[in-house]
Amino acid sequence: MLIHTAIEQKLLDAFKPVFLDVINESANHNVPAGSESHFKVVIVTPAFDGMRLLQRHRAVNAIVAEELAEKIHALALHTYTPSEWYEYYAEKPPASPKCFGGSKIEKAS
Repeated sequence: MLIHTAIEQKLLDAFKPVFLDVINESANHNVPAGSESHFKVVIVTPAFDGMRLLQRHRAVNAIVAEELAEKIHALALHTYTPSEWYEYYAEKPPASPKCFGGSKIEKAS
């Protein structure tokens, strides 16, 4: 099973989100073609009502703990309640930060 698919299914089962987008951003990083090492998750669920941001992230991380421990290098989380999502981001989810290229950082001359 693809890592992307495993993450998506686990989050769907655990949180019953009204919106979920699992994006493989590995191609934006210094990894071989076809890699599944860098992901962004945008998840909107009523399960986050009353939870602080850190609690939400811990809840998601707990669900994908196996993938984090063994397969994923980076996981960007964007976690919202339905009211937060519709108020701020429904039209355009926030962008992930740019990659600095890992070991290929250009050195200043």
